Amino acid sequence: MSTNVLRTADGWWVVRGDRAIPVGTKAVTTAELLADRAAVREAAASREPGTPVADLVALAPVTTPCRVVAQMVNYRSHARDSGFTGDIPPAFFRKASGSVSGPGEAVVRPAHVQFLDYEIELGLVMGAPLPVGTVVEERDLPSYVAGLVITNDVSAREVQLTRTQFYESKSYPTFTPTGPYLALLEPEDFSRLLDLRLRLSVNGELRQDRTLADMIVRPAQALTLLSRFQTLDPGDLLLTGTPGGTALKAPPKAVEKIGALLPPAVKWKAFFKSQAKNPHYLHAGDVIRATIATPDGRIDLGEQRTPVTDANRHPG
Repeated sequence: MSTNVLRTADGWWVVRGDRAIPVGTKAVTTAELLADRAAVREAAASREPGTPVADLVALAPVTTPCRVVAQMVNYRSHARDSGFTGDIPPAFFRKASGSVSGPGEAVVRPAHVQFLDYEIELGLVMGAPLPVGTVVEERDLPSYVAGLVITNDVSAREVQLTRTQFYESKSYPTFTPTGPYLALLEPEDFSRLLDLRLRLSVNGELRQDRTLADMIVRPAQALTLLSRFQTLDPGDLLLTGTPGGTALKAPPKAVEKIGALLPPAVKWKAFFKSQAKNPHYLHAGDVIRATIATPDGRIDLGEQRTPVTDANRHPG
């Protein structure tokens, strides 16, 4: 059964129900913790009463700097929302690791961004090196992936679309909320991955709700494709795509065809004028809640609760 690990300013904790047991480790980084699994197992087996989880302030369980890689359009429902038809070629992009933030930290909307969007994603945390040229079969996943985290691939849509700039649009500080838990998996847990359900709500309204069965390129294949050109190391993070339900959706086909005839500046001005009427983009005061779990709770990554604020309102 998976073991949930929490990170705070004081160190690492194993979560057991509503209590947390400190891990007796000198590990500072996620990679160092993964190399000290004996200390994690010892804490998990401890009979100490522990500390109430509610009394702890969780930090991102993925420490930085690290590589943060993401898959683009990797759920069938998201592909439909985005107007894709037919086969979708696998695609990856990088995010700055400075975008990683804690599971309760505010998402800060930059002053120049009007169309701020959410994307719940399952994050794979690497537990072993993945050299270039590695072929990963389903049975090999436990050899490379140590655990799972909730991530939110927050996106500045006007930057992404008008500049075709994924790296900038998804890399501002606080644009990758991560955690609360790092679920360290046992080999038998990997057979349950497709049962994981991703759910994201904004102000209590459910926006995204799909299982990994909706995924197009699954983790083993994704790691094989990624390793054609990218090395990964322990503690690195792979975001595996988001299901449908984001604020951004492709316009109707007729509108899209008309837009293709317009100069780019005119097309985007018209598109974002229509998007301004869309109430689903994020605004200051919104609260995003995200969960990923199997129905039976065997794997449960906890709840991520992130408020949204504007840069000019953000302390500091």
